[in-house]
Amino acid sequence: MKKIIPFVLLAMLLPSFANAQKKQMMFGVAFYNLENLFDTIPNNPYGRDLEYTPGGDNHWDSRKYLSKIKNMSYAISQLKTDYTPEGPAVIGCSEVENLGVLQDLVAADAIKDWNLQIIHHDSPDRRGIDVSLLYNPKFFKPIHVTNHYLDIGYPTRDQMCVVGLLGGCRTAIIVNHWPSRRGGEVASSPGREKAAALTRHICDSLYQIDPNMGVVIMGDLNDDPYNKSVAEVIGAVKNISDCHEGGYFNPFWKKYDDGIGSYIYRGGWDLFDQIIVNYNLVKGLNGLTYKNCKVWNDIPALIQQEGQYKGYPLRTFSAGKWTNGYSDHLPTEIFLVRDL
Repeated sequence: MKKIIPFVLLAMLLPSFANAQKKQMMFGVAFYNLENLFDTIPNNPYGRDLEYTPGGDNHWDSRKYLSKIKNMSYAISQLKTDYTPEGPAVIGCSEVENLGVLQDLVAADAIKDWNLQIIHHDSPDRRGIDVSLLYNPKFFKPIHVTNHYLDIGYPTRDQMCVVGLLGGCRTAIIVNHWPSRRGGEVASSPGREKAAALTRHICDSLYQIDPNMGVVIMGDLNDDPYNKSVAEVIGAVKNISDCHEGGYFNPFWKKYDDGIGSYIYRGGWDLFDQIIVNYNLVKGLNGLTYKNCKVWNDIPALIQQEGQYKGYPLRTFSAGKWTNGYSDHLPTEIFLVRDL
């Protein structure tokens, strides 16, 4: 027995030693609804941005705008982990008025050293808000950008699809801001189901180009993970073991089941800000593999610390008063790894 034990121990140690030598690189893929990031200039043809002007209801002047830029850049600067010390590789954004506000955002002191680049497109949305993508050129290199019109009977946000190399791996990122629940959840649901169908159509087209492409669907979906638009039309499943070839996995569904949300309405948390991955990212078929996800609810500055709305996201305005906050939504993020 004395001669056998060393060989048994060696056999037990070899797998862990091999794993210790395995090197991986992690990439963060984040989404953040920036809550009405408007400049102070009235330039919406529908006049829907007048409240965000000096003479409008919000008295939106340079002081408030620059404070908003400072706050949002600080929030983004906090989206760092031990494995992603330079922040997310890409950040999808919604509720931005134009390219100019994004240029001011990425030039702000808190994140200017990240050298974030911008992909933006003016949507026909009647409120004048768009989706966009910020990316760190160290980690993501865009190849092709398309924008897709959503026909629901009134002007709304286009869906942006950016195909690029994330950590050298071919990946498509679809940035969404689906129609709101104005008029009630049930009455407005068909608009979000149409949005989901458009997203799924984009995904199907991507598979025709490259069956092994990684696909990330992100955005403020204005629905929770269990709603028809996400669970049925997209077909994003709760359990990773149920994600099969050609399918989609929604890692935020279990977060929602655990009572974690990104947006709160009348005291109840919703998780509208979701990031969904396709089967190829579950299985690492494009070189990247889904690792985990996070709702950034542990950044104290983003949370109301006192008063009637204690525990809510600290938004820019509350009950018509300027609170000098951040957003009514919290950022979300997934993490993908690549073996080196």
